[in-house]
Amino acid sequence: MLCRLIPHRSAPSGVLSAVRGLVSLSSTRVCAPSAATRSPSVCRTKTMPPRPHIHPQVRASSNLAKQKVHISSCATALTVSFSDGLTSKFDSIWLRDHCRCPECFHQVTKQRLVDTFHIPADIQISAAVLNQSGDSVELTFAGSTHKTVFQLEWLKTHSYNPTLETASHNLKRNYKLWGAEITKNLPVVEFDEVMAGDEGLAKWLKNIDVYGIAFVKGVPPNCEATEQLGRRISFIRETHYGAFWDFTADNAHADTAYTGLALQAHTDSTYFTDPIGLQLFHMTEFTGKGGKSLYVDGFKAAAQLQETYPEYYELLTQVCIPAHSAGDPKTIIAPSPRSFPILNIDPITEDLYQVRFNNDDRSVIDGKTLIRINSKTGAKVDVKEFYAALKCWVSILRDQENEVWIQLEPGFAVIVDNWRVLHGRSAFTGHRRICGSYHGYDDYRSRVRDLCYGSSGRLDI
Repeated sequence: MLCRLIPHRSAPSGVLSAVRGLVSLSSTRVCAPSAATRSPSVCRTKTMPPRPHIHPQVRASSNLAKQKVHISSCATALTVSFSDGLTSKFDSIWLRDHCRCPECFHQVTKQRLVDTFHIPADIQISAAVLNQSGDSVELTFAGSTHKTVFQLEWLKTHSYNPTLETASHNLKRNYKLWGAEITKNLPVVEFDEVMAGDEGLAKWLKNIDVYGIAFVKGVPPNCEATEQLGRRISFIRETHYGAFWDFTADNAHADTAYTGLALQAHTDSTYFTDPIGLQLFHMTEFTGKGGKSLYVDGFKAAAQLQETYPEYYELLTQVCIPAHSAGDPKTIIAPSPRSFPILNIDPITEDLYQVRFNNDDRSVIDGKTLIRINSKTGAKVDVKEFYAALKCWVSILRDQENEVWIQLEPGFAVIVDNWRVLHGRSAFTGHRRICGSYHGYDDYRSRVRDLCYGSSGRLDI
């Protein structure tokens, strides 16, 4: 079966270390910048007396002499023409609202301090000055001494009229799709390495980030060590199954996971509004037969579906599937809203970001379900078409080339990205003891940004 990567739109690589371009004020009425306008940014609002209106040109240093600030009649916006020839416009109210000086933006908590709703709707820019290196612009706003400095790179990244670069609020993910061949070279780290410091933890997190699955060998075969391992990433997410769990096939909960039955490939907690992010497994005891663990890369399966049956891929991104957990007494869990698609895509980039599939936990499919979301006409979906798409999706998941079967052993733990990788198992007999934990997706991603990508992983906030 042919497959291809689902397109991921990365930001253009041209975030230049030195931006050579034009910066201009559109229809701007200003005063000539003096030495004071080049002083360090001060954030105080004081009424300024009227100043004579002139139209100066401000030049950068000699090596960037071609850069100019053109100022004309009314300071409603700043227009920046970058060295690659691209141009974008920034309204004065947007610039004032996004000031990053210490009085407008808390340097520690990274929270906004400026009161957006006290900014005049018709606020004007009175001066714009390039710094000596030509990579930032200092703005002064009319009627006050308030100054703010913007890096031209930052402005380009956050441009909107037009948008020049993809917003980087979510770090670009460099996925590696896989199938059965991954068993030849599993992403593995040592337990002692992970526990020793952030370098080993970062290695483990990077494996999860890239593959959606990662293994740890040398784990002491007990619950205490396994829990310590999980807490290296984040605190444990407690659910109706408890916090750190340790179970056998004893039917302790009304769920097939607590039996010896085979489980088809699925993701967990489809019945939560916010499905769990990571799931850590460690089999500490096994004296029976069977019980192999199954893993499938949901992103690869989705890519294959999109390649071979694009109409089914689109349908599974648009039809919401209700789910529930109602086996335990006093437990009736369902997401709010009631249902979500199997394949969830970013509404802006259209990149796939979450697979949400567990046929066992699927609720009733009816007229409230068989409607395409994001459809202006509220188009109904034919029930036969829905089942055809669902069957096609499952046939890809069950393709032997996509299935990874591994016999877990005491000391060999596995963690999966539950938003990407489906898991299951074969039926088994005898005593099989599994321990592990759930972890929140946002907490996991925070650790990845911090430890794996350094300053480049910081959010553009």
